[in-house]
Amino acid sequence: MCIDGDRPMADEKAKSVLVGMSGGVDSSVSAALLKERGFRVVGGFIKNWSDTKDVWTGECDWYGERRDAMRVAAKLGIPLFTFDFEEQYRDKVVKELFSGYETGGTPNPDVLCNEAIKFGLFLDEARRLGFDYIATGHYAQVVQDSDGVAHLLRGADSNKDQSYFLYRVPQEALRQSIFPIGDLKKDEVRKIAQELELPVAEKPDSQGICFIGKLDMGEFLRKKIPSRPGDIVDPDGKILGQHDGLDQYTIGQRQGMGLDEGGHSWYVADKDLEKDRLIVVPDSEHPLLFRTKCEVKDLHWSRGAVPDLPMQVAVQVRYRQTPIFATIEKSELGVLVSFDKPVRAVAPGQSAVFYFKDECLGGGIIS
Repeated sequence: MCIDGDRPMADEKAKSVLVGMSGGVDSSVSAALLKERGFRVVGGFIKNWSDTKDVWTGECDWYGERRDAMRVAAKLGIPLFTFDFEEQYRDKVVKELFSGYETGGTPNPDVLCNEAIKFGLFLDEARRLGFDYIATGHYAQVVQDSDGVAHLLRGADSNKDQSYFLYRVPQEALRQSIFPIGDLKKDEVRKIAQELELPVAEKPDSQGICFIGKLDMGEFLRKKIPSRPGDIVDPDGKILGQHDGLDQYTIGQRQGMGLDEGGHSWYVADKDLEKDRLIVVPDSEHPLLFRTKCEVKDLHWSRGAVPDLPMQVAVQVRYRQTPIFATIEKSELGVLVSFDKPVRAVAPGQSAVFYFKDECLGGGIIS
């Protein structure tokens, strides 16, 4: 199978691309590189959230981000459109986030946002407006083979690779997507921004929830999920303390329980949803923190077709986790993942993402 480069086969000068510009350095350099390659480039700023405010100015965070995007667009001499997806973001991302936590899971908002917003609504608008492609500043790569199938690959910068968050992007969307900085390292991107004298060249990377920003997750969840106190217990059922609600904790968590029993650290090992009990263990290497198997449901395959199963893959159950080799096979829920060695802190609601070498095959939600 022949796999061609990620650049479109047609004359790039005749192609138009709508670039998702967040006001950060990665998306700004992406727009600059595409313009340099000869595309007709237009920036697209997405407004998804207006609740988070800057602690110093008191203004909504998105104002400042759009202002930075506008400054970059002016520097590059390209138009900038603004798309208001706040209502849809609350329904498709934030609502799902609350629902997942309320039922004991740990959903990933970045995965939800990429599927529903950036490569959903944003791509729909690009198509409606007649653009040939969309582009984002993700550290990932897309290549097309001789049959026209788009393959999602890891970014060249292993420390910044974001393919984990993109596994749910549909095949038809991947075929229309470009990741201009996917073959670059972060320091190379910074250097390009500095050489081009982009206004955001020294801007720090964004942190926190996608589009919402940095916040106290516990307080955020309490806005919609009422407190349901219960017991914190050890594996033998001994009560060690009280919790404010199981939604406030995730598997493997060490801090935030207020326990001093035994004078050592405690780690969240499990949640008993029926009895509202949080089960903790006194050792980071305790057997209850490890799993040799897990069920994965709600599957998505990046190539658009289910691969032949069973098969040997590398699996990540968290972002930036060192991949673990495993066998995946069909199961009643979706696939059963059997790890080659025990994996720590496999948390329901998080995504298990499957790789073969550098290609992201897809993944699903840990049951």
